[in-house]
Amino acid sequence: MAGITAFLEQRLKLKVNANKSAVARPWQRKFLGYSVTWHKKPKLKIALSSRQRFAEKIRQTLRGARGQSLGQVLDQLNPVLRGWVSYFRLTEERGVLEELDGWIRRRLRTLLWRQWKRPFTRAQQLIRAGLDTQRAWPSATNGRGPWWNGGASHMHVAFPQSLFDRMGLLSLLATQRRFSLAS
Repeated sequence: MAGITAFLEQRLKLKVNANKSAVARPWQRKFLGYSVTWHKKPKLKIALSSRQRFAEKIRQTLRGARGQSLGQVLDQLNPVLRGWVSYFRLTEERGVLEELDGWIRRRLRTLLWRQWKRPFTRAQQLIRAGLDTQRAWPSATNGRGPWWNGGASHMHVAFPQSLFDRMGLLSLLATQRRFSLAS
């Protein structure tokens, strides 16, 4: 590292950023938001720090959308999702995109649970979404928090993935697959 840094700075008159420069295995470093797997035939993957920044951006978008309808929230969310997946379209690790898709849907279900506020409203909304009365009332009055309920089976039955697809929520995995088929 010292020899290369000296060559770049003295001979080529380039400035080396010590914070970004390191000697390490490829899977321990990131470049332009990407990293590589450690397998014998390495694959391109999204770096952990990029996923964390994306998750924080989604949190901020959804935090500002608490008083809006689900359609309005999706209108704000889709451009963010589309831009991010367009940038990371070269990734070969699909599990991360699938995991993020599920996490986003859970955040949306949690947002709905928070908007409903009272147990009576929650039960009415669950019944309206197709849950039977015998299951809606215990679910609405379970006393658990919004995040738990966002991932609970009663919310998955009332608001399945197909509903979000019909409403226009952009799927990261499906969009990335379309990109890989096009190229």
